[in-house]
Amino acid sequence: MEPSEILLDVEKTSQWLKKLAHGFRPVTAIIAGSGLSNSLPRLDEKFSVPYKDIPGFPVTTVKGHAGELIFGRMAGRDVVMMRGRFHYYEGRPLNFIAFPIRVLAALGVKNLVLTAAVGSLKPALKPGHMLILKDHINLMGANPLMGNYHEAFGAMFPDMNEPYDKPLRKEILKLTKGLKIKATEGVYAAVTGPSYETPAEVKMYRMMGGDIAGMSVVPETIAARQLLLRVAGICWISNFTSGISKSTLTHDEVLELGEKVSLKMRALLEGLLKSKAL
Repeated sequence: MEPSEILLDVEKTSQWLKKLAHGFRPVTAIIAGSGLSNSLPRLDEKFSVPYKDIPGFPVTTVKGHAGELIFGRMAGRDVVMMRGRFHYYEGRPLNFIAFPIRVLAALGVKNLVLTAAVGSLKPALKPGHMLILKDHINLMGANPLMGNYHEAFGAMFPDMNEPYDKPLRKEILKLTKGLKIKATEGVYAAVTGPSYETPAEVKMYRMMGGDIAGMSVVPETIAARQLLLRVAGICWISNFTSGISKSTLTHDEVLELGEKVSLKMRALLEGLLKSKAL
């Protein structure tokens, strides 16, 4: 696809949403991961738009992802939330993952809060705990910016020295203490999926410096940082990865645990939206 076509698609979708959004101009966007569909902050004047109705947005194929864009207000601020995301393992080109991020930026978004269910690479990080991202390792074998450039999106070679905004990390950790949520900072190892990791792979990821493993977040972060958005990553531990625990979790069990974590995540997101950090 030609650079001009890439930009045209983003503009087409963002203009369509602006007309539908009745004056909403969100500065903060949230992307909700697996099992966290009920983590939606209690927004005022909210309304939703199914992905199937949005130009350029396919329907999400992952169980636990609602597949809708929600607009609303909290503490006098406009917010937009993606309930469900798109993944490389669904068969989409990795550079497509940049598309919704660019649409959000075109709507006026400056802050992006990413949430996700992840597997723990370490015994001390237990299911139900949260990990606030400070860095990541891209093991997906590709980059969402490849063959996907237009100068309107930022630098062709964006800096990744601080992928996750430090002031936002500090604010989130402060909020978790107040909410009595077990949380720490760590590094996300991004893999393609959809198969889970083998014990040997888990050992390798841990040796490389990873704390958790997951199949999303990182492509979104890369696309957002090219656009100079401030990014925060809030991950909840849904399971231990292979070889760490003798028990295993099915995807349905991950969703069940996510229902319980959702209330904590909602309180955390509401606290962040009301804070001076955004």
